[in-house]
Order: sequence, then C-alpha cells, then structure tokens
Amino acid sequence: MSLSPEQRQELIRLLEAGEEISPEWARVLFPPEKREYELVYHGKDPEGDIIADTLAVPLQPVRTFGRNGEDWHNMLVFGDNLQVMKTLFEMKKAGKLCNADGTPGARLIYIDPPFATKQDFRGTEDQKAYQDKLTGAVFIEFLRKRLVFLRELLADDGTIYVHMDFRKSHYIKAIIDEIFLAFEFAEVMWVCGLMGSGKFYPKAHETIFCYKSARGKFNPPPRLGYSERITGALQKDKDGWFYTRGRESSGGSNYLKTYICYNTNLSKEEAVREATKNRPQTAWSVWIGKEDLAHKFNDYPVGTYAYTRHEKVGYPTQKPEPLLERIINASSQKGDIVLDAFAGSGTTLAVAEKLNRRWVGTDCGKLAIYTIQKRMLNLRREIGNKGLSLEPKPFTLYNAGLYDFSKLRELPWQDWRFFALQLFQCRDERHKIGGIEFDGYRQGASVMVFNHMEPKHKDARITEETIQEIHQAVGSRVGNRVFIIAPALTFDFQQDYIDFEKVRYYALRIPYSIIHELHRRKFTALKQPSDEMAVNDTVEAVGFDFIRTPELKYRTGTEKAKRELFEYGFIKIETFKSDAVVREPFKKKGNLETLSMVMIDFDYDEGAKVFDLDEVHYASDIEKDGWKVRFLKDRIRKTMMAVFLDIYGNEARVLIDAAAFGKGTGNDAPKKNGKKK
Repeated sequence: MSLSPEQRQELIRLLEAGEEISPEWARVLFPPEKREYELVYHGKDPEGDIIADTLAVPLQPVRTFGRNGEDWHNMLVFGDNLQVMKTLFEMKKAGKLCNADGTPGARLIYIDPPFATKQDFRGTEDQKAYQDKLTGAVFIEFLRKRLVFLRELLADDGTIYVHMDFRKSHYIKAIIDEIFLAFEFAEVMWVCGLMGSGKFYPKAHETIFCYKSARGKFNPPPRLGYSERITGALQKDKDGWFYTRGRESSGGSNYLKTYICYNTNLSKEEAVREATKNRPQTAWSVWIGKEDLAHKFNDYPVGTYAYTRHEKVGYPTQKPEPLLERIINASSQKGDIVLDAFAGSGTTLAVAEKLNRRWVGTDCGKLAIYTIQKRMLNLRREIGNKGLSLEPKPFTLYNAGLYDFSKLRELPWQDWRFFALQLFQCRDERHKIGGIEFDGYRQGASVMVFNHMEPKHKDARITEETIQEIHQAVGSRVGNRVFIIAPALTFDFQQDYIDFEKVRYYALRIPYSIIHELHRRKFTALKQPSDEMAVNDTVEAVGFDFIRTPELKYRTGTEKAKRELFEYGFIKIETFKSDAVVREPFKKKGNLETLSMVMIDFDYDEGAKVFDLDEVHYASDIEKDGWKVRFLKDRIRKTMMAVFLDIYGNEARVLIDAAAFGKGTGNDAPKKNGKKK
C-alpha cells in the first residue's frame, strides 16, 4: 500500500473528525492484485466472493420428456442462472456434468445476454445520462458474475462465445479479458442486416467474442469453392494444367500463376471440384447473414434477424439456426455438452439437438421456458427447422429457486434431507455430539435436518422445550451455533433463533425464513415481464420460495366489434392476486397488479398433458383492453388451456371448454364464470 501525502492527510483528518470513510478508500488501502489493466467500477466484487457467496439451489424435476438415458439427459432449467450455475458447478466437481468422452464441464458455452434494459432509454437527457452510468455498471457486474461461473463450468479444452451489440461490447471485452486471461481470442462480426434511421451510420453487425482455451479444438467452418470471378478466368497452359493469375504483390507488370489442380486428365469443372475439396479452408471472422452477399465472399450465409416462416418462434431477439450451427460445429464434437445460460428462444438448444450434442439451457423467464419446450417438441431435422420431424433425445425440465411443495412432501426422507442441506448450503457430513445425530455443517456449525416423516415425529412440533432438550445433551461441545432445518409450520415459536447459555440455535424454516445474519443480501423473486419490451431485462434473484398459485376469477364470452370481419373470444380477468412471499421491501400489490402475462394453448391435449404455447398476451396490453384477453374464436379447438403468470413466476392454470365460447353448440353459449385459487 502506498499513499500519497495528500491521501495520508485526508485519511487522518477523516479519522480525527470521526467522519465516515467512503467505500472508495477500500481500493486505496487494500489494492487488488496488480494487472496490466482492469476495468474499475463501483460494486465490483472479488471473484472468490462471487463463487463463495452465491447460493446454490437444488434442481427440482418438473417433468421428463422421453425416456432418460442411463448416463445423461439434457437439462432445461427455470431459475436465476447465477444460482443454477453454482449448482452446475457443484455437479461438475462431483463428476455429474460430463461430455460423452468423460471430460467434466461444458465443451462449448454460448451466451446471448440482454444487451440493454428499458431503463437505459427512459427520462430526460440528463436522467438518461445518469441512468446509463448506473445501469451500465450494474449490467457489467451482473454479467461479470455469470462469466466467472461460466469459466468454472467450461471444460479444460472448452470454448466460450459471448454475443454482444455495440452498447456494452467495449466494456464487456475488458472484463472477459480479465476472467479468461490465458485464452486465445477472436472477434467475430456477424453481418445481420442494416438497421437505423438514416441520420447516422446504420448498424449492420453484432459482435461475438470467442475465447478458446489453449487445449481447445477448432474445426474451421466450411466455405464455398472458388468464386465465379476466379473460375470464369481460369486458364490452361500447354501441358493441360489449370491456373489462375494475378499481378505480383509488389505492383510489377509480371503475373503470378496459381495452379489449382495437379491432374491434367480432368475437365475444368472436375478440376474446380477437386481443388475445392482439397483446398485449405480459411476461417473468416466476418460472418455474413444474407445468401447473395455471402456467396460473393465464397462463404455460406449464417442468417439474419429476418427469420423464415419455418424457424420463427415469436420470441424477441431470436437468433437464426445457421448462426448457431456454425458456432457449434466449429467448437464442439458429437456428444459434447453445449451450455446456454440465457436460453431465450432456445435456438442454441435446438441446433445442439440436431447436431447430436448434449445440452443444458437455463432462463429466468417462464415465456422462454414454454417457448423452448414447444420448440424442442416440434423439431425438424434440417437447420432452419425444415425437413422431417425430429424426436428429441430425453430432456428434463427443472425448477430452481421456485419449488412445488406438494411434490417435495412426497420425496423419500433421504431425498428430502439432501434437498434441505443443499437449500441452505450445508456440507453433508453426519456426526454425533452427546448422543444427538447431526446431518452436516453450515459455516462450521452443526446442522440438524428435522425428520418430520418419522412416525414418532408425524405430529411432533419443535418447541423451545425441544431446543432445551437438545442443548442439555450437547451443551457447549456443539460450539456457539446450531442450525435446525424443518418445514415452517413445524416450529412452535416465531423468533429466528433461541439462546441457551452461550449457544444460539437458529431455526431455518423452509421455505422462506432465512434471517439476514446468514445472508448478505435479501431475497428477491424472479420477476416476469409485463410487456414485450421487458422480456430481455436483466433479472437477478437470490434465494428461493415455494410455488403459490395466484387467486384468479374470470369470465368468458364472445364479441364482434363493428366493422370487424371476425368473431373474437375473450377472457375477462376480474380477480388476480398473488400471495408470493419474498424478502424484499415492496408495497402490497393489489388486484391485477401482479399479472405478468397470459399464455394460451388453443388445442390442449389432456392425455399428453403438455402445454403447447400458441399465443402470449402481456399484462400491459391486457390492461389497455379493459383486462380482457382477446383472441380469434376460430383458433379454439375442443379444449384450451390458459396459463395466468404473475410477476414472481407463479401460475394459475385453467382448462376452458370450447363451449364457453359458443363452439360446438350451434348457438352462442352463455357467459361462463370461472375461478382458480
């Protein structure tokens, strides 16, 4: 540490005056490890703290599609990707996240994080300038934390691609350089099409940063053969050799001959084919989306944002399949794990499936999860989602951080015990003190998971007397802290801990009561968007909760406005209230305030019990229409399912018969009231 005379005098003055020392002094008094360069900003956490302080959450299986293989099944996870990645990190260390060749970790990681949030574009110019700085630092640290975990999840011979646009790419490049120090770097430019107002240089590309480990493999993307300009100018010498010619690089008048094939018995067309097959492939770092332009540069097109009708899934910022095909083929082999931590529309996962890769995808949005689920169950064999149907290999949908308690109660005791220990970041290590059996350790202190499933404990309660009996047996030998984990309703006292002599016994209530003394940050929920512009907002959640079905009352009917050709069905939402419990300061939400969106499957198959997303209606649009969800009546088949999603990720699902909209009856049916709670 080296202070200037001015810094020393200022610090002495602050101490003598008893004034508060600002956090900026931390970097002066305790400077970080010296690097050639480093991006510095407020709120930048040390890498070690990011890994240590992130709460891993258990993955609760919701449903498996297909029959699982013995050694691997693909994974789709709903939850905050930071917490999910901590869990995947533990899986990697335990040898449960392996490629087909047995190598631990993902061989290829591709992420397409949200480029910017709506907050970047609100308010006056002065407000916008301030918000850009604030949101910029928050976004950079948001992404940096995830990149730290992605580095830990990457196989030793892996490659990571980070897809960015112009808004934050220069900052993100700096932090990726810090995290992936010894990796080989390439910057790929994806020419995705001109976008802009014409008042300034139009945006024509997005940037993909590629970092390959020293041992990483690289398969150069295939390119087209010689261009028409070259093949049209091919000449044949007196011995029958085909060649091209060009001026000397020095600018002289002499020409250089380049022979393309060494077989004089071939025709011109055969010589070109032979030369193309044996020609060394140059890996270009400019990837062109449009076909006609790509062919001019002897390359295959990788698609633009103008999707084909086969490929489009209706999700904002969806990327084309040819783009992901090039990335996956270039940096992985069959059987390798491909990981996408911002799965979005599911393009990475769909292409990985078609190319026989293993895959793991996670997203914090229910819209993304349902979009991916539908996409994976309606795959076509060819890139661009064309050709014959493709049945995907088995994959499992998981919840992480938002759990179905009714399913947890059905778990065998050992599974419940494991879940509870994981939930509170405990080390699984049984031990006895004073004849009392404990299940593990948390922060060096003993942990007991209360077995509420034992017959003798079936109706048992944990009272202050229960704690006293434990204390009498273990005394001071247990240390100064003990943690007891049990369902919330099992505890007969309200306080978060009870002291006996010098030992503090903490009550860790499942689902939501973890006291602030144990965690640095309060819990927040996975906020779901209420309009399309917010679909890709950055969301960071800490902690967990249990699924709490919102209260819902609605009525259905049909209507046809004047001058409209088609008749519409509608669902009028009269009551929608959420009962989510999250540890964050928030105003009690009133009726309809917690609605995020309504998703509809117009032809729900009650036998398969798979929700097949057809339409999504955001709360902002529903509110403008008087809290009505309107849709074409002709789209309804026998039974439709509507999923009403709140901003915390909880769902109210309802099945509505077509008769409620006058279908199949010959007459308009009377209005139907419904409720779900």
